[in-house]
Amino acid sequence: MFQFFVEPDQIREDKIVITGSDVNHIKNVLRMRTGEQLRISDNEGRDFYCEIDHMEERQIILHITSQAEDTEPSIKIVLFQGLPKGDKMELVIQKAVELGVSEIIPVSMKNCVVKLDEKKAKAKQARWQAIAESAAKQSKRSIIPRIGHVMKFPEAAEYARKLDVRLLPYENQRGMAHTREVMGGISKGSTVGIFIGPEGGYDSQEIALVQNEMEMISLGNRILRTETAGLCALSMLIYALED
Repeated sequence: MFQFFVEPDQIREDKIVITGSDVNHIKNVLRMRTGEQLRISDNEGRDFYCEIDHMEERQIILHITSQAEDTEPSIKIVLFQGLPKGDKMELVIQKAVELGVSEIIPVSMKNCVVKLDEKKAKAKQARWQAIAESAAKQSKRSIIPRIGHVMKFPEAAEYARKLDVRLLPYENQRGMAHTREVMGGISKGSTVGIFIGPEGGYDSQEIALVQNEMEMISLGNRILRTETAGLCALSMLIYALED
Protein backbone atom coordinates (compact mmCIF):
# COMPACT_ATOMS: atom_id res chain seq x y z
CA MET A 1 0.00 0.00 0.00
CA PHE A 2 1.41 3.36 -1.02
CA GLN A 3 2.04 6.04 1.60
CA PHE A 4 1.62 9.80 1.25
CA PHE A 5 1.91 12.77 3.62
CA VAL A 6 -0.51 15.68 3.88
CA GLU A 7 -0.87 18.83 5.94
CA PRO A 8 -3.43 18.69 8.77
CA ASP A 9 -5.69 21.21 6.99
CA GLN A 10 -6.04 18.76 4.07
CA ILE A 11 -8.03 16.46 6.38
CA ARG A 12 -11.72 17.39 6.44
CA GLU A 13 -13.93 15.17 8.60
CA ASP A 14 -13.91 11.80 6.77
CA LYS A 15 -12.21 13.13 3.64
CA ILE A 16 -8.60 13.92 2.71
CA VAL A 17 -7.73 16.19 -0.20
CA ILE A 18 -4.52 15.41 -2.10
CA THR A 19 -3.00 18.35 -3.97
CA GLY A 20 0.29 19.39 -5.58
CA SER A 21 2.77 17.00 -7.19
CA ASP A 22 1.23 13.96 -5.47
CA VAL A 23 -1.79 14.29 -7.78
CA ASN A 24 0.33 13.63 -10.86
CA HIS A 25 2.24 10.85 -9.07
CA ILE A 26 -0.94 9.01 -8.07
CA LYS A 27 -2.71 9.48 -11.42
CA ASN A 28 0.06 9.22 -13.99
CA VAL A 29 2.97 7.40 -12.33
CA LEU A 30 1.20 4.90 -10.09
CA ARG A 31 -1.87 4.90 -12.39
CA MET A 32 -4.19 4.38 -9.47
CA ARG A 33 -7.93 4.34 -9.90
CA THR A 34 -11.08 5.09 -7.90
CA GLY A 35 -11.55 2.64 -5.04
CA GLU A 36 -7.84 1.83 -4.59
CA GLN A 37 -6.34 2.22 -1.12
CA LEU A 38 -3.63 4.50 0.27
CA ARG A 39 -2.06 5.12 3.65
CA ILE A 40 -1.99 8.80 4.65
CA SER A 41 -0.11 10.53 7.48
CA ASP A 42 -0.42 14.17 8.56
CA ASN A 43 3.20 14.37 9.82
CA GLU A 44 1.88 15.05 13.32
CA GLY A 45 1.17 11.50 14.40
CA ARG A 46 -2.20 10.79 12.80
CA ASP A 47 -2.37 7.98 10.25
CA PHE A 48 -5.27 6.79 8.13
CA TYR A 49 -6.21 4.13 5.65
CA CYS A 50 -8.11 5.68 2.77
CA GLU A 51 -9.58 4.81 -0.58
CA ILE A 52 -9.76 7.04 -3.62
CA ASP A 53 -13.24 8.57 -3.81
CA HIS A 54 -12.81 10.55 -7.01
CA MET A 55 -10.17 12.35 -9.03
CA GLU A 56 -10.24 15.89 -10.37
CA GLU A 57 -7.74 17.71 -12.54
CA ARG A 58 -5.79 19.30 -9.69
CA GLN A 59 -6.84 17.30 -6.65
CA ILE A 60 -7.78 13.83 -5.51
CA ILE A 61 -10.44 13.23 -2.86
CA LEU A 62 -9.89 10.30 -0.51
CA HIS A 63 -12.40 8.72 1.85
CA ILE A 64 -11.04 7.73 5.26
CA THR A 65 -11.89 4.09 5.99
CA SER A 66 -10.05 3.56 9.29
CA GLN A 67 -7.28 4.72 11.59
CA ALA A 68 -3.87 3.28 10.74
CA GLU A 69 -1.40 1.85 13.24
CA ASP A 70 1.26 4.07 14.79
CA THR A 71 4.71 3.14 13.46
CA GLU A 72 6.89 5.57 15.42
CA PRO A 73 9.46 4.45 18.03
CA SER A 74 8.78 5.10 21.70
CA ILE A 75 11.75 7.48 21.84
CA LYS A 76 12.81 10.45 19.74
CA ILE A 77 16.24 9.84 18.21
CA VAL A 78 18.43 12.57 16.75
CA LEU A 79 21.39 11.36 14.68
CA PHE A 80 24.37 13.72 14.54
CA GLN A 81 26.28 12.38 11.55
CA GLY A 82 29.82 13.51 10.77
CA LEU A 83 29.92 14.43 7.08
CA PRO A 84 31.13 11.40 5.10
CA LYS A 85 32.74 11.29 1.66
CA GLY A 86 30.87 10.81 -1.61
CA ASP A 87 27.21 9.91 -1.48
CA LYS A 88 27.41 7.97 1.79
CA MET A 89 25.25 10.56 3.54
CA GLU A 90 22.37 9.63 1.26
CA LEU A 91 22.65 5.99 2.34
CA VAL A 92 22.83 6.99 6.01
CA ILE A 93 19.71 9.16 5.72
CA GLN A 94 17.71 6.55 3.86
CA LYS A 95 18.49 3.73 6.29
CA ALA A 96 18.30 5.87 9.44
CA VAL A 97 14.82 7.02 8.45
CA GLU A 98 13.78 3.40 7.87
CA LEU A 99 15.06 2.50 11.33
CA GLY A 100 13.08 5.25 13.06
CA VAL A 101 15.28 8.32 13.51
CA SER A 102 13.34 11.56 14.13
CA GLU A 103 15.95 14.07 13.02
CA ILE A 104 19.36 14.04 11.35
CA ILE A 105 21.94 16.77 11.85
CA PRO A 106 24.90 16.74 9.42
CA VAL A 107 28.01 17.73 11.39
CA SER A 108 31.21 19.25 10.05
CA MET A 109 34.09 17.96 12.19
CA LYS A 110 37.83 18.59 12.13
CA ASN A 111 38.62 15.29 10.43
CA CYS A 112 35.90 15.52 7.80
CA VAL A 113 37.26 15.30 4.27
CA VAL A 114 34.13 16.96 2.88
CA LYS A 115 33.95 20.74 3.17
CA LEU A 116 30.72 22.44 2.09
CA ASP A 117 30.26 26.13 1.52
CA GLU A 118 26.90 27.71 2.41
CA LYS A 119 25.45 27.39 -1.10
CA LYS A 120 26.44 23.74 -1.50
CA ALA A 121 25.25 22.94 2.02
CA LYS A 122 21.78 24.32 1.30
CA ALA A 123 21.53 22.35 -1.96
CA LYS A 124 22.64 19.18 -0.18
CA GLN A 125 20.15 19.75 2.63
CA ALA A 126 17.27 20.05 0.15
CA ARG A 127 18.31 16.81 -1.58
CA TRP A 128 18.78 15.02 1.74
CA GLN A 129 15.32 16.13 2.88
CA ALA A 130 13.79 14.70 -0.30
CA ILE A 131 15.56 11.39 0.38
CA ALA A 132 14.20 11.40 3.93
CA GLU A 133 10.66 11.94 2.64
CA SER A 134 10.98 9.12 0.13
CA ALA A 135 12.32 6.76 2.82
CA ALA A 136 9.53 7.80 5.21
CA LYS A 137 6.93 6.90 2.60
CA GLN A 138 8.58 3.57 1.81
CA SER A 139 8.87 2.53 5.46
CA LYS A 140 5.37 3.73 6.43
CA ARG A 141 6.58 6.33 8.91
CA SER A 142 4.06 8.62 10.59
CA ILE A 143 6.38 11.61 10.25
CA ILE A 144 8.96 12.85 7.79
CA PRO A 145 12.21 13.16 9.77
CA ARG A 146 13.80 16.58 9.56
CA ILE A 147 17.24 17.04 8.03
CA GLY A 148 18.88 19.99 9.78
CA HIS A 149 21.43 22.41 8.41
CA VAL A 150 25.10 21.50 8.54
CA MET A 151 26.51 22.35 11.97
CA LYS A 152 30.06 22.55 13.24
CA PHE A 153 30.81 20.21 16.12
CA PRO A 154 30.55 22.79 18.96
CA GLU A 155 27.19 23.99 17.61
CA ALA A 156 25.93 20.42 17.36
CA ALA A 157 27.08 19.68 20.92
CA GLU A 158 25.20 22.76 22.13
CA TYR A 159 22.09 21.75 20.17
CA ALA A 160 22.21 18.29 21.78
CA ARG A 161 22.19 19.63 25.32
CA LYS A 162 18.40 19.86 25.23
CA LEU A 163 18.16 16.07 24.79
CA ASP A 164 17.69 13.66 27.70
CA VAL A 165 20.46 11.27 26.66
CA ARG A 166 23.52 11.84 24.46
CA LEU A 167 25.49 8.86 23.19
CA LEU A 168 28.88 8.98 21.54
CA PRO A 169 30.19 5.68 20.16
CA TYR A 170 33.96 5.91 20.44
CA GLU A 171 36.55 3.52 19.06
CA ASN A 172 38.69 3.79 22.20
CA GLN A 173 35.80 2.74 24.40
CA ARG A 174 35.80 -1.00 24.98
CA GLY A 175 33.25 -3.38 26.44
CA MET A 176 29.59 -3.83 25.54
CA ALA A 177 28.50 -4.19 29.16
CA HIS A 178 28.47 -0.42 29.61
CA THR A 179 26.61 0.03 26.32
CA ARG A 180 23.92 -2.42 27.43
CA GLU A 181 23.66 -0.70 30.81
CA VAL A 182 23.28 2.75 29.25
CA MET A 183 20.71 1.69 26.67
CA GLY A 184 18.83 -0.37 29.24
CA GLY A 185 18.48 2.72 31.40
CA ILE A 186 16.82 4.83 28.71
CA SER A 187 13.11 5.20 29.37
CA LYS A 188 10.35 5.36 26.78
CA GLY A 189 9.45 8.90 25.84
CA SER A 190 13.06 10.06 26.14
CA THR A 191 14.94 12.12 23.57
CA VAL A 192 18.25 10.55 22.56
CA GLY A 193 21.12 11.97 20.53
CA ILE A 194 23.70 9.77 18.79
CA PHE A 195 26.97 11.31 17.62
CA ILE A 196 28.87 9.58 14.82
CA GLY A 197 32.33 10.67 13.73
CA PRO A 198 33.54 10.93 10.10
CA GLU A 199 35.97 8.60 8.30
CA GLY A 200 38.92 10.25 10.05
CA GLY A 201 37.39 9.77 13.48
CA TYR A 202 37.05 12.35 16.24
CA ASP A 203 39.68 14.95 16.96
CA SER A 204 40.98 14.85 20.54
CA GLN A 205 39.67 18.39 21.13
CA GLU A 206 36.16 17.31 20.13
CA ILE A 207 36.25 14.44 22.60
CA ALA A 208 37.56 16.75 25.33
CA LEU A 209 34.69 19.16 24.68
CA VAL A 210 31.96 16.59 25.39
CA GLN A 211 33.54 13.79 27.43
CA ASN A 212 31.94 15.00 30.67
CA GLU A 213 28.45 15.43 29.21
CA MET A 214 27.99 12.49 26.83
CA GLU A 215 27.92 8.74 27.40
CA MET A 216 30.92 7.21 25.64
CA ILE A 217 29.86 3.77 24.45
CA SER A 218 31.24 0.89 22.41
CA LEU A 219 29.54 -0.68 19.40
CA GLY A 220 31.66 -3.82 19.63
CA ASN A 221 35.24 -4.93 19.16
CA ARG A 222 35.40 -4.09 15.46
CA ILE A 223 36.00 -0.68 13.89
CA LEU A 224 32.90 0.31 11.93
CA ARG A 225 32.74 2.62 8.95
CA THR A 226 31.00 5.94 9.58
CA GLU A 227 28.04 4.90 7.42
CA THR A 228 27.69 1.70 9.47
CA ALA A 229 28.18 3.02 13.01
CA GLY A 230 25.07 5.17 13.24
CA LEU A 231 22.85 2.46 11.81
CA CYS A 232 24.33 -0.03 14.28
CA ALA A 233 23.62 2.28 17.23
CA LEU A 234 20.09 2.97 15.99
CA SER A 235 19.40 -0.75 15.63
CA MET A 236 20.59 -1.37 19.19
CA LEU A 237 18.31 1.36 20.53
CA ILE A 238 15.28 0.12 18.61
CA TYR A 239 15.92 -3.45 19.77
CA ALA A 240 16.21 -2.31 23.40
CA LEU A 241 13.19 -0.02 23.48
CA GLU A 242 10.65 -0.87 20.80
CA ASP A 243 7.70 -3.09 21.78
